[in-house]
Parts: sequence; structure tokens; C-alpha cells
Amino acid sequence: MIVREYEEGFVMIRQHDHAVISGEMARNWKKDFLLTSRIRSEADWAVEVHDRAWIPLDQEPLWNEEQQRPYTFVDYPLEEKLQAYRNGIEATAKESLYAGILTSMHYQSFFENNQDDTRMKDFYEEQTRVQEDYLSRMKVEVPMELRQLHFDRLQFCDNLSLYICMNEPGASKEREIPWFKDGFPQRFDIAPGGIQSYWKNESSVILTPFPFAGEWTASVPYRFVTKARIGEIGLAEAYQEAEERDYFVTFD
Repeated sequence: MIVREYEEGFVMIRQHDHAVISGEMARNWKKDFLLTSRIRSEADWAVEVHDRAWIPLDQEPLWNEEQQRPYTFVDYPLEEKLQAYRNGIEATAKESLYAGILTSMHYQSFFENNQDDTRMKDFYEEQTRVQEDYLSRMKVEVPMELRQLHFDRLQFCDNLSLYICMNEPGASKEREIPWFKDGFPQRFDIAPGGIQSYWKNESSVILTPFPFAGEWTASVPYRFVTKARIGEIGLAEAYQEAEERDYFVTFD
């Protein structure tokens, strides 16, 4: 779950909904940058479903007693999160081995420089073996350079979608979350120096250089869950009864 806290309650956005927006970003990518092919389609689909692991977890969000707010994808209990990652990777690979590889690479990357817990280290090493297994079973060989490009694009689209979900719409640079204040780390031929972003207003984000084929608008589903209602009936029930709404962000 992605959570933004306000005085009266929490904006809550499901991880899979954020991932679907990421998939729209991949499909809106400049057409002359990546040629259309079956493997491109599978890479696009991987972006769309990369957080399907969170679908069952987000159906009943958990309350973080210590922080007095809902658990987010960042601080969710590790054991349950890692098992969900495994389930999501396996489910994706059943439909596309290549999408399973990209999803595995994505989750594995979280622990590349964070292996203080032996469970993180074990997961990281396990996913290397998983990727080797899936690669050996693929009927089409994908060059490492193209695989890396598809992975970088997945991570960029993931980051940009997080940017519009985690930040208050219209936030100034000073008020943005630290993760993306200096732009996005991925490099592409169309953006050798990386891509920078800022909020033009509450419903528009400017990207430089612009990676998409044209201007387009994303719809972000969310629920606003009040603290008062959580106190009355608990987070899970308060979340379920909260009205689902959308806000819209245009990229230009």
C-alpha cells in the first residue's frame, strides 16, 4: 500500500493500481525507441503486473501500531512481504517467463545493498537462481543488453508512478519526497543524463527530456480513510467502506 498522511486521515493507493499506471507509461513510451515485438509486449506486461504480489496483502491493510498509521510497502513485515514477492514472481512466470525474470530482477534489486537480515540475503541469492532457471526455459534468447534496457524501463516507470502517488499533487521541489527530488537514475538513449520531473500544478507533471510518444493523462485510484473511522472500527473495515475515487495527472 502507498500511504500519504494528512491531519484527518490517510490517502491509500493499492500497489497493483500504481503498477497498472506504470504499465500505461510503458505502452506510451516513444515508439521509435523500442521496436514493437512479442518480447516488447511481454516486457510492457511485466511493468503492468510487477506489483501483483501485493494484491492479496492490500485487500486487508495492516495497522502499524508503532507508527500509528497503516503499513506501507516500505515497512510491511518482511516475512510476509518476501513470501508475497515469491508468489507474485511465480504467478507472473506461469504466463510469461520473460515477465517473471523482469519481476524477479525488480524485487531482487531492493536487497542488492540491503542484506543485513539473512532473509534478505537468502531472497537475493534465491532470485538469481530463479532468473537462471527461467532464462534456461525460454524459447527465445534475449540479449543481456535488451534485458537490461527492459529492466531499466520497468524501474523508471515504477519510480515515475510512485512519484505521482507518493507526492502531494502539485508539491514544490522542496516538499517532494527525497527519493526523486534529483530526478530518476535510469539512463536511456533518449535521456542519457536521466529524466527530471516537477509538478507544473496539481494535475500536471513536466518531464525533461520527455520519454513518451505524446501528452497523456493517468488516473490514480485512491481511498481516503479517516483516522476517526479507523479508531471506531479498525483499519481494514474502515478501508473497505471508504469510497474509491480518482485523481488525474497529465504528463507533458
